[in-house]
Amino acid sequence: MELTLTPMTAEELARLLESLEQGYADDLVAHRGMTPQAALDRSVSQIRESLPAGAATEGALLRVGRVGDTEVGWIWVTLPTAAAPDQAWIHNIEVHEEHRGRGYARRMIQLIEAELTQRGVPELGLNVFGTNSVAIGLYRSLGFEVTSQQMAKRLTPGS
Repeated sequence: MELTLTPMTAEELARLLESLEQGYADDLVAHRGMTPQAALDRSVSQIRESLPAGAATEGALLRVGRVGDTEVGWIWVTLPTAAAPDQAWIHNIEVHEEHRGRGYARRMIQLIEAELTQRGVPELGLNVFGTNSVAIGLYRSLGFEVTSQQMAKRLTPGS
């Protein structure tokens, strides 16, 4: 069966929100050196600020990837804003663990690209942690290119 994207409901977002918040917090701990509580606080506030009306937030495309009646993952993209008038942005893409390795992330990106093209959006951007080599490989294979790069070094007080 073919993967399709359907608009996410408020109930689906509510079910996925805690996992999204915790996953982002875990990344902030691992890659930004934040304490678990500070990371979770930042994650919750940033995500809630980005989705003030939940699944009905204007300019947010929340889509569920399905194969038949089975939910295999989801993607969150925002449409261009005044700050980036020509670029949509992937905030999150996730394939549920039991469905990974089957090309679903690739297909979700291809389908969201088609939707964005129909809306006249000329560019799609995203962030990826530098240690996520699987995701980097996927994005490069889909034609994404590095447009900027941030680097950080952890400092140890007293050394």
